[in-house]
Amino acid sequence: MSALSLSSLPARVKVCEMGPLDGLQNESGVVATADKIRYIDLLSASGLAVIETTSFVRPDAIPQLTDAEGVMAGIERRPGVTYLCLVPNMRGFERARAAGVNAIAVFTAASEAFTKRNINMTIDESLATFREVVKAARAEGWWVRGYISTAFGCPYQGAVPVEDVVRVANALAEMGVDEISIGDTIGVGTPNQVVDVAGALQAQMPVERLAMHFHDTRGTALANVVAALQMNVAIFDSSSGGLGGCPYAPGATGNLATEDLLYMLHGMGIETGVDLDAVRAASRFISGALGRDVASRAYRALEAAAARG
Repeated sequence: MSALSLSSLPARVKVCEMGPLDGLQNESGVVATADKIRYIDLLSASGLAVIETTSFVRPDAIPQLTDAEGVMAGIERRPGVTYLCLVPNMRGFERARAAGVNAIAVFTAASEAFTKRNINMTIDESLATFREVVKAARAEGWWVRGYISTAFGCPYQGAVPVEDVVRVANALAEMGVDEISIGDTIGVGTPNQVVDVAGALQAQMPVERLAMHFHDTRGTALANVVAALQMNVAIFDSSSGGLGGCPYAPGATGNLATEDLLYMLHGMGIETGVDLDAVRAASRFISGALGRDVASRAYRALEAAAARG
């Protein structure tokens, strides 16, 4: 990899906030709907472009997400913010439409073993299900995002070939997904892998359609962001406070923290349009609601500095 040249990096990055869904769904205790609404409203005030808000999964599948309709009815929808909702099938699509949703995400993986364990489908079966959902969403004029998990490694099969990631990404692109998020679900990725995956994908589709979703399980998330920036990727997923641990690595920090990402990007002179202090306020609120501290190192350092005056 060439030496880091700030002038060659994207001037602006879009940050997609994962906290309200991906962050909270792993919490053992159910978070009150009112607290979720307040958390999302605080995040909305920060300037974030995209907030992953809730999921219209079967109510008994994930207890944390049984209040999707209530959350969508309660939040203040600010102009310029995309409130993204996960929709696994047509039944979820109909619930989302009734709730006034206009941006959805579908979720599959690059690992056959993972899709079988996670959603009890093969990759091709999941894509067939999503094809109908995406077609219906496009007919409504909705914005559609696709997630590909285990793109850098799988807890069941180990290494995941780059060509498998490319195959799934091409399938999502062909069905009309606007943006594709490439996920390091268990936080095993390293910068050289990021270069390989991003390079292979950019040979197939415009880089403007690609986002990266890193976990910090092994402390490599920010290094992976820098590698992706060098590959001209300018869309990144993160979770305020670092909410959302990795279920396959107990005690791991999981999602890249939004505060850590913003602190680094702003320090590099890369614009995001996001107010770091406002994100901290959202993390401070949800930390209180959860009754525990959050994992973000930038959050903790900035809070400590503020306390010292």
